[in-house]
Amino acid sequence: MNLIANFAVLASRRTIFDLPVCDLGWDDALVFINELASIPVGQTVVCFVNAHNMLTALRDDEYYRIMSHNLVLPDGIGLNIASQISHGAPFPANLNGTDFVPAFLTFMEAPRRIGLIGGKRSVVEAAAENFHKHTPWHEFVVISDGFFDKVDSTDVIEEIERQKLDILIVGMGTPLQEKWVHDNIRADHARLVLTVGALFDFVSGAVPRAPKTVRMMRLEWAYRLIQEPVRLWRRYIVGIPVFLFHVLRYRFRRRERILSHPEESRSVGQPPADRKKAS
Repeated sequence: MNLIANFAVLASRRTIFDLPVCDLGWDDALVFINELASIPVGQTVVCFVNAHNMLTALRDDEYYRIMSHNLVLPDGIGLNIASQISHGAPFPANLNGTDFVPAFLTFMEAPRRIGLIGGKRSVVEAAAENFHKHTPWHEFVVISDGFFDKVDSTDVIEEIERQKLDILIVGMGTPLQEKWVHDNIRADHARLVLTVGALFDFVSGAVPRAPKTVRMMRLEWAYRLIQEPVRLWRRYIVGIPVFLFHVLRYRFRRRERILSHPEESRSVGQPPADRKKAS
């Protein structure tokens, strides 16, 4: 992990399952990440993590280790509840990618060259067009859709090198996107990388967002569940209670470990000892 990524991770002062998660408010997060994008050396990878992603991290050691080197932003009410249980207070802001990325693009006054990877070709192209309408001072370049060979990505990497990007936005789903970025994207490809999941679907209009009132009530997950019950019922109906169970279990086990072995304080980024028991 380079010094810039180290600096970004150290800015996160709360942990969920020992993973550092950014506890900045909206304004401070926008300022901080804009400063990271302006630094002419190093690289920071920003990812947005909800309860489902955290459960995935408990089962996937590689994903967990990669996340520990990224700047992790909290997404959704599940992370808020986990923070309340583990630290006595919710996160200052819900920094979900669907709202944060457009806001961040608007916040950046300096023109940037921004590459997009992921989704269907028609979707990512429509997303690039809408991004440009939203922030016309930036230049958006569609590098590739998400349907390329992830094992041998030579053509995609060569296109990234040719485009001379400032920022790269990757939307291929978790944990694939984080693993692919970790394995393939160097600091000279882009100083700032945002891994955004299904963001292009929302920005392009291919998938409708919940009404603003529903989002303000922190019930967008329920709206999505109603829209796609077959695909999402397990994630929300089963996943959220399972996530909260692990949060509670981890809190009490961590307390027991600290009381019984105070000299063995855990380092940030080390996988929890009971990870293998996660379901």
